[in-house]
Amino acid sequence: MKLCRWGRNGFEKAGMIDAQGQLRDLSSIVANIDQETISPKGLARLRKTRAESLPLVRTNPRFGVPYTGISKFVAIGLNYIDHARETGAQIPSEPIIFMKATTSISGPNDDIDTPKNSTKLDYETELGVVIGTKARYVSEEKALDYVAGYTLVNDVSERAFQMQSSQWDKGKGCDSFGPIGPWLVTTDEIANPQVLDIWLDVNSDRRQSSNTRNMIFSCAKLVSYCSHYMTLLPGDIITTGTPSGVALGIKDRDAYLKPGDIVTLGIKGLGEQRQKVVAFKG
Repeated sequence: MKLCRWGRNGFEKAGMIDAQGQLRDLSSIVANIDQETISPKGLARLRKTRAESLPLVRTNPRFGVPYTGISKFVAIGLNYIDHARETGAQIPSEPIIFMKATTSISGPNDDIDTPKNSTKLDYETELGVVIGTKARYVSEEKALDYVAGYTLVNDVSERAFQMQSSQWDKGKGCDSFGPIGPWLVTTDEIANPQVLDIWLDVNSDRRQSSNTRNMIFSCAKLVSYCSHYMTLLPGDIITTGTPSGVALGIKDRDAYLKPGDIVTLGIKGLGEQRQKVVAFKG
C-alpha cells in the first residue's frame, strides 16, 4: 500500500494511492494515519480496503508528511562509500548516528526555509525506514520484521552550522530541514530495500544518482544497530544516508542552495519531492 496525508498544513486527511497512481480519500476508513494505523494490526485492517473503492481526489492538493507520531528522527551519516570519500571522511567501521529535530519535519513539497546566517545550505536524498513495531535489541536477521514501510527523505543540511563542532545536530535540525514523503510505502510493496534507484536534481541539473545497494550498512543492519542504543517506537524514522553529489563535495563551483533554487528528488517506488528554497523570513 501507498499511504499518505493530504490537504492544508494542520488539516490533512488520510489518503491512499491506487494502482494508477491516483490519490484516493481514505478519511472515511481512518481519521488519521498514525502509530496505530501503521502497526501490524492497523495495516492488516487497511489491506482489506481496495483503493479503487475509495473516492477519487480530483484536485491537486498539497501532500503532508505521510503519517503522524514521529517521536524520533534518527539519521545515519556517511553510509555510502562515495559520499564519505567526497567529503574527505574515513569510511566508517560502524554506523554514525545523529538526530534531526522533529521540528525540522515538513511536507515533501513544502518550501525549504533558509535559516538566519546560513551560508552553506545543502541537500541529501535519502531512504527513510519507518518503524511499525516497538524494537529493542533486535537481531539483524529479524530487523525488517519491525518495519512498517519506507519513505523518501531530504536530509537538508547547513554545513557551516554542522561543522562548527564535532556534533552535527545543529546543522541538521533547522525548521524545514526534514521533508518526508509523499508516501509511506508498506513493506509488501518493497520486498528488498537494497535495490532502489535514488536521485536528486537542483534546477534540473542531476546532482545525485545512485542505488541503495551501495549503502555501507543495510536497512536491516541500521534498524538492529539503532535498537541496541535506543528503543525504536512505532512511527520513528531512520533516514539511512545519502550518496555522493552533495554541494559539500562539489569543489569546482559554489553548488550550495540559494533562494529560488528548485530541488527535486526521488526513489524508485517511493515517489518524488519538489521544494523551492526561500530566503530567511525573519
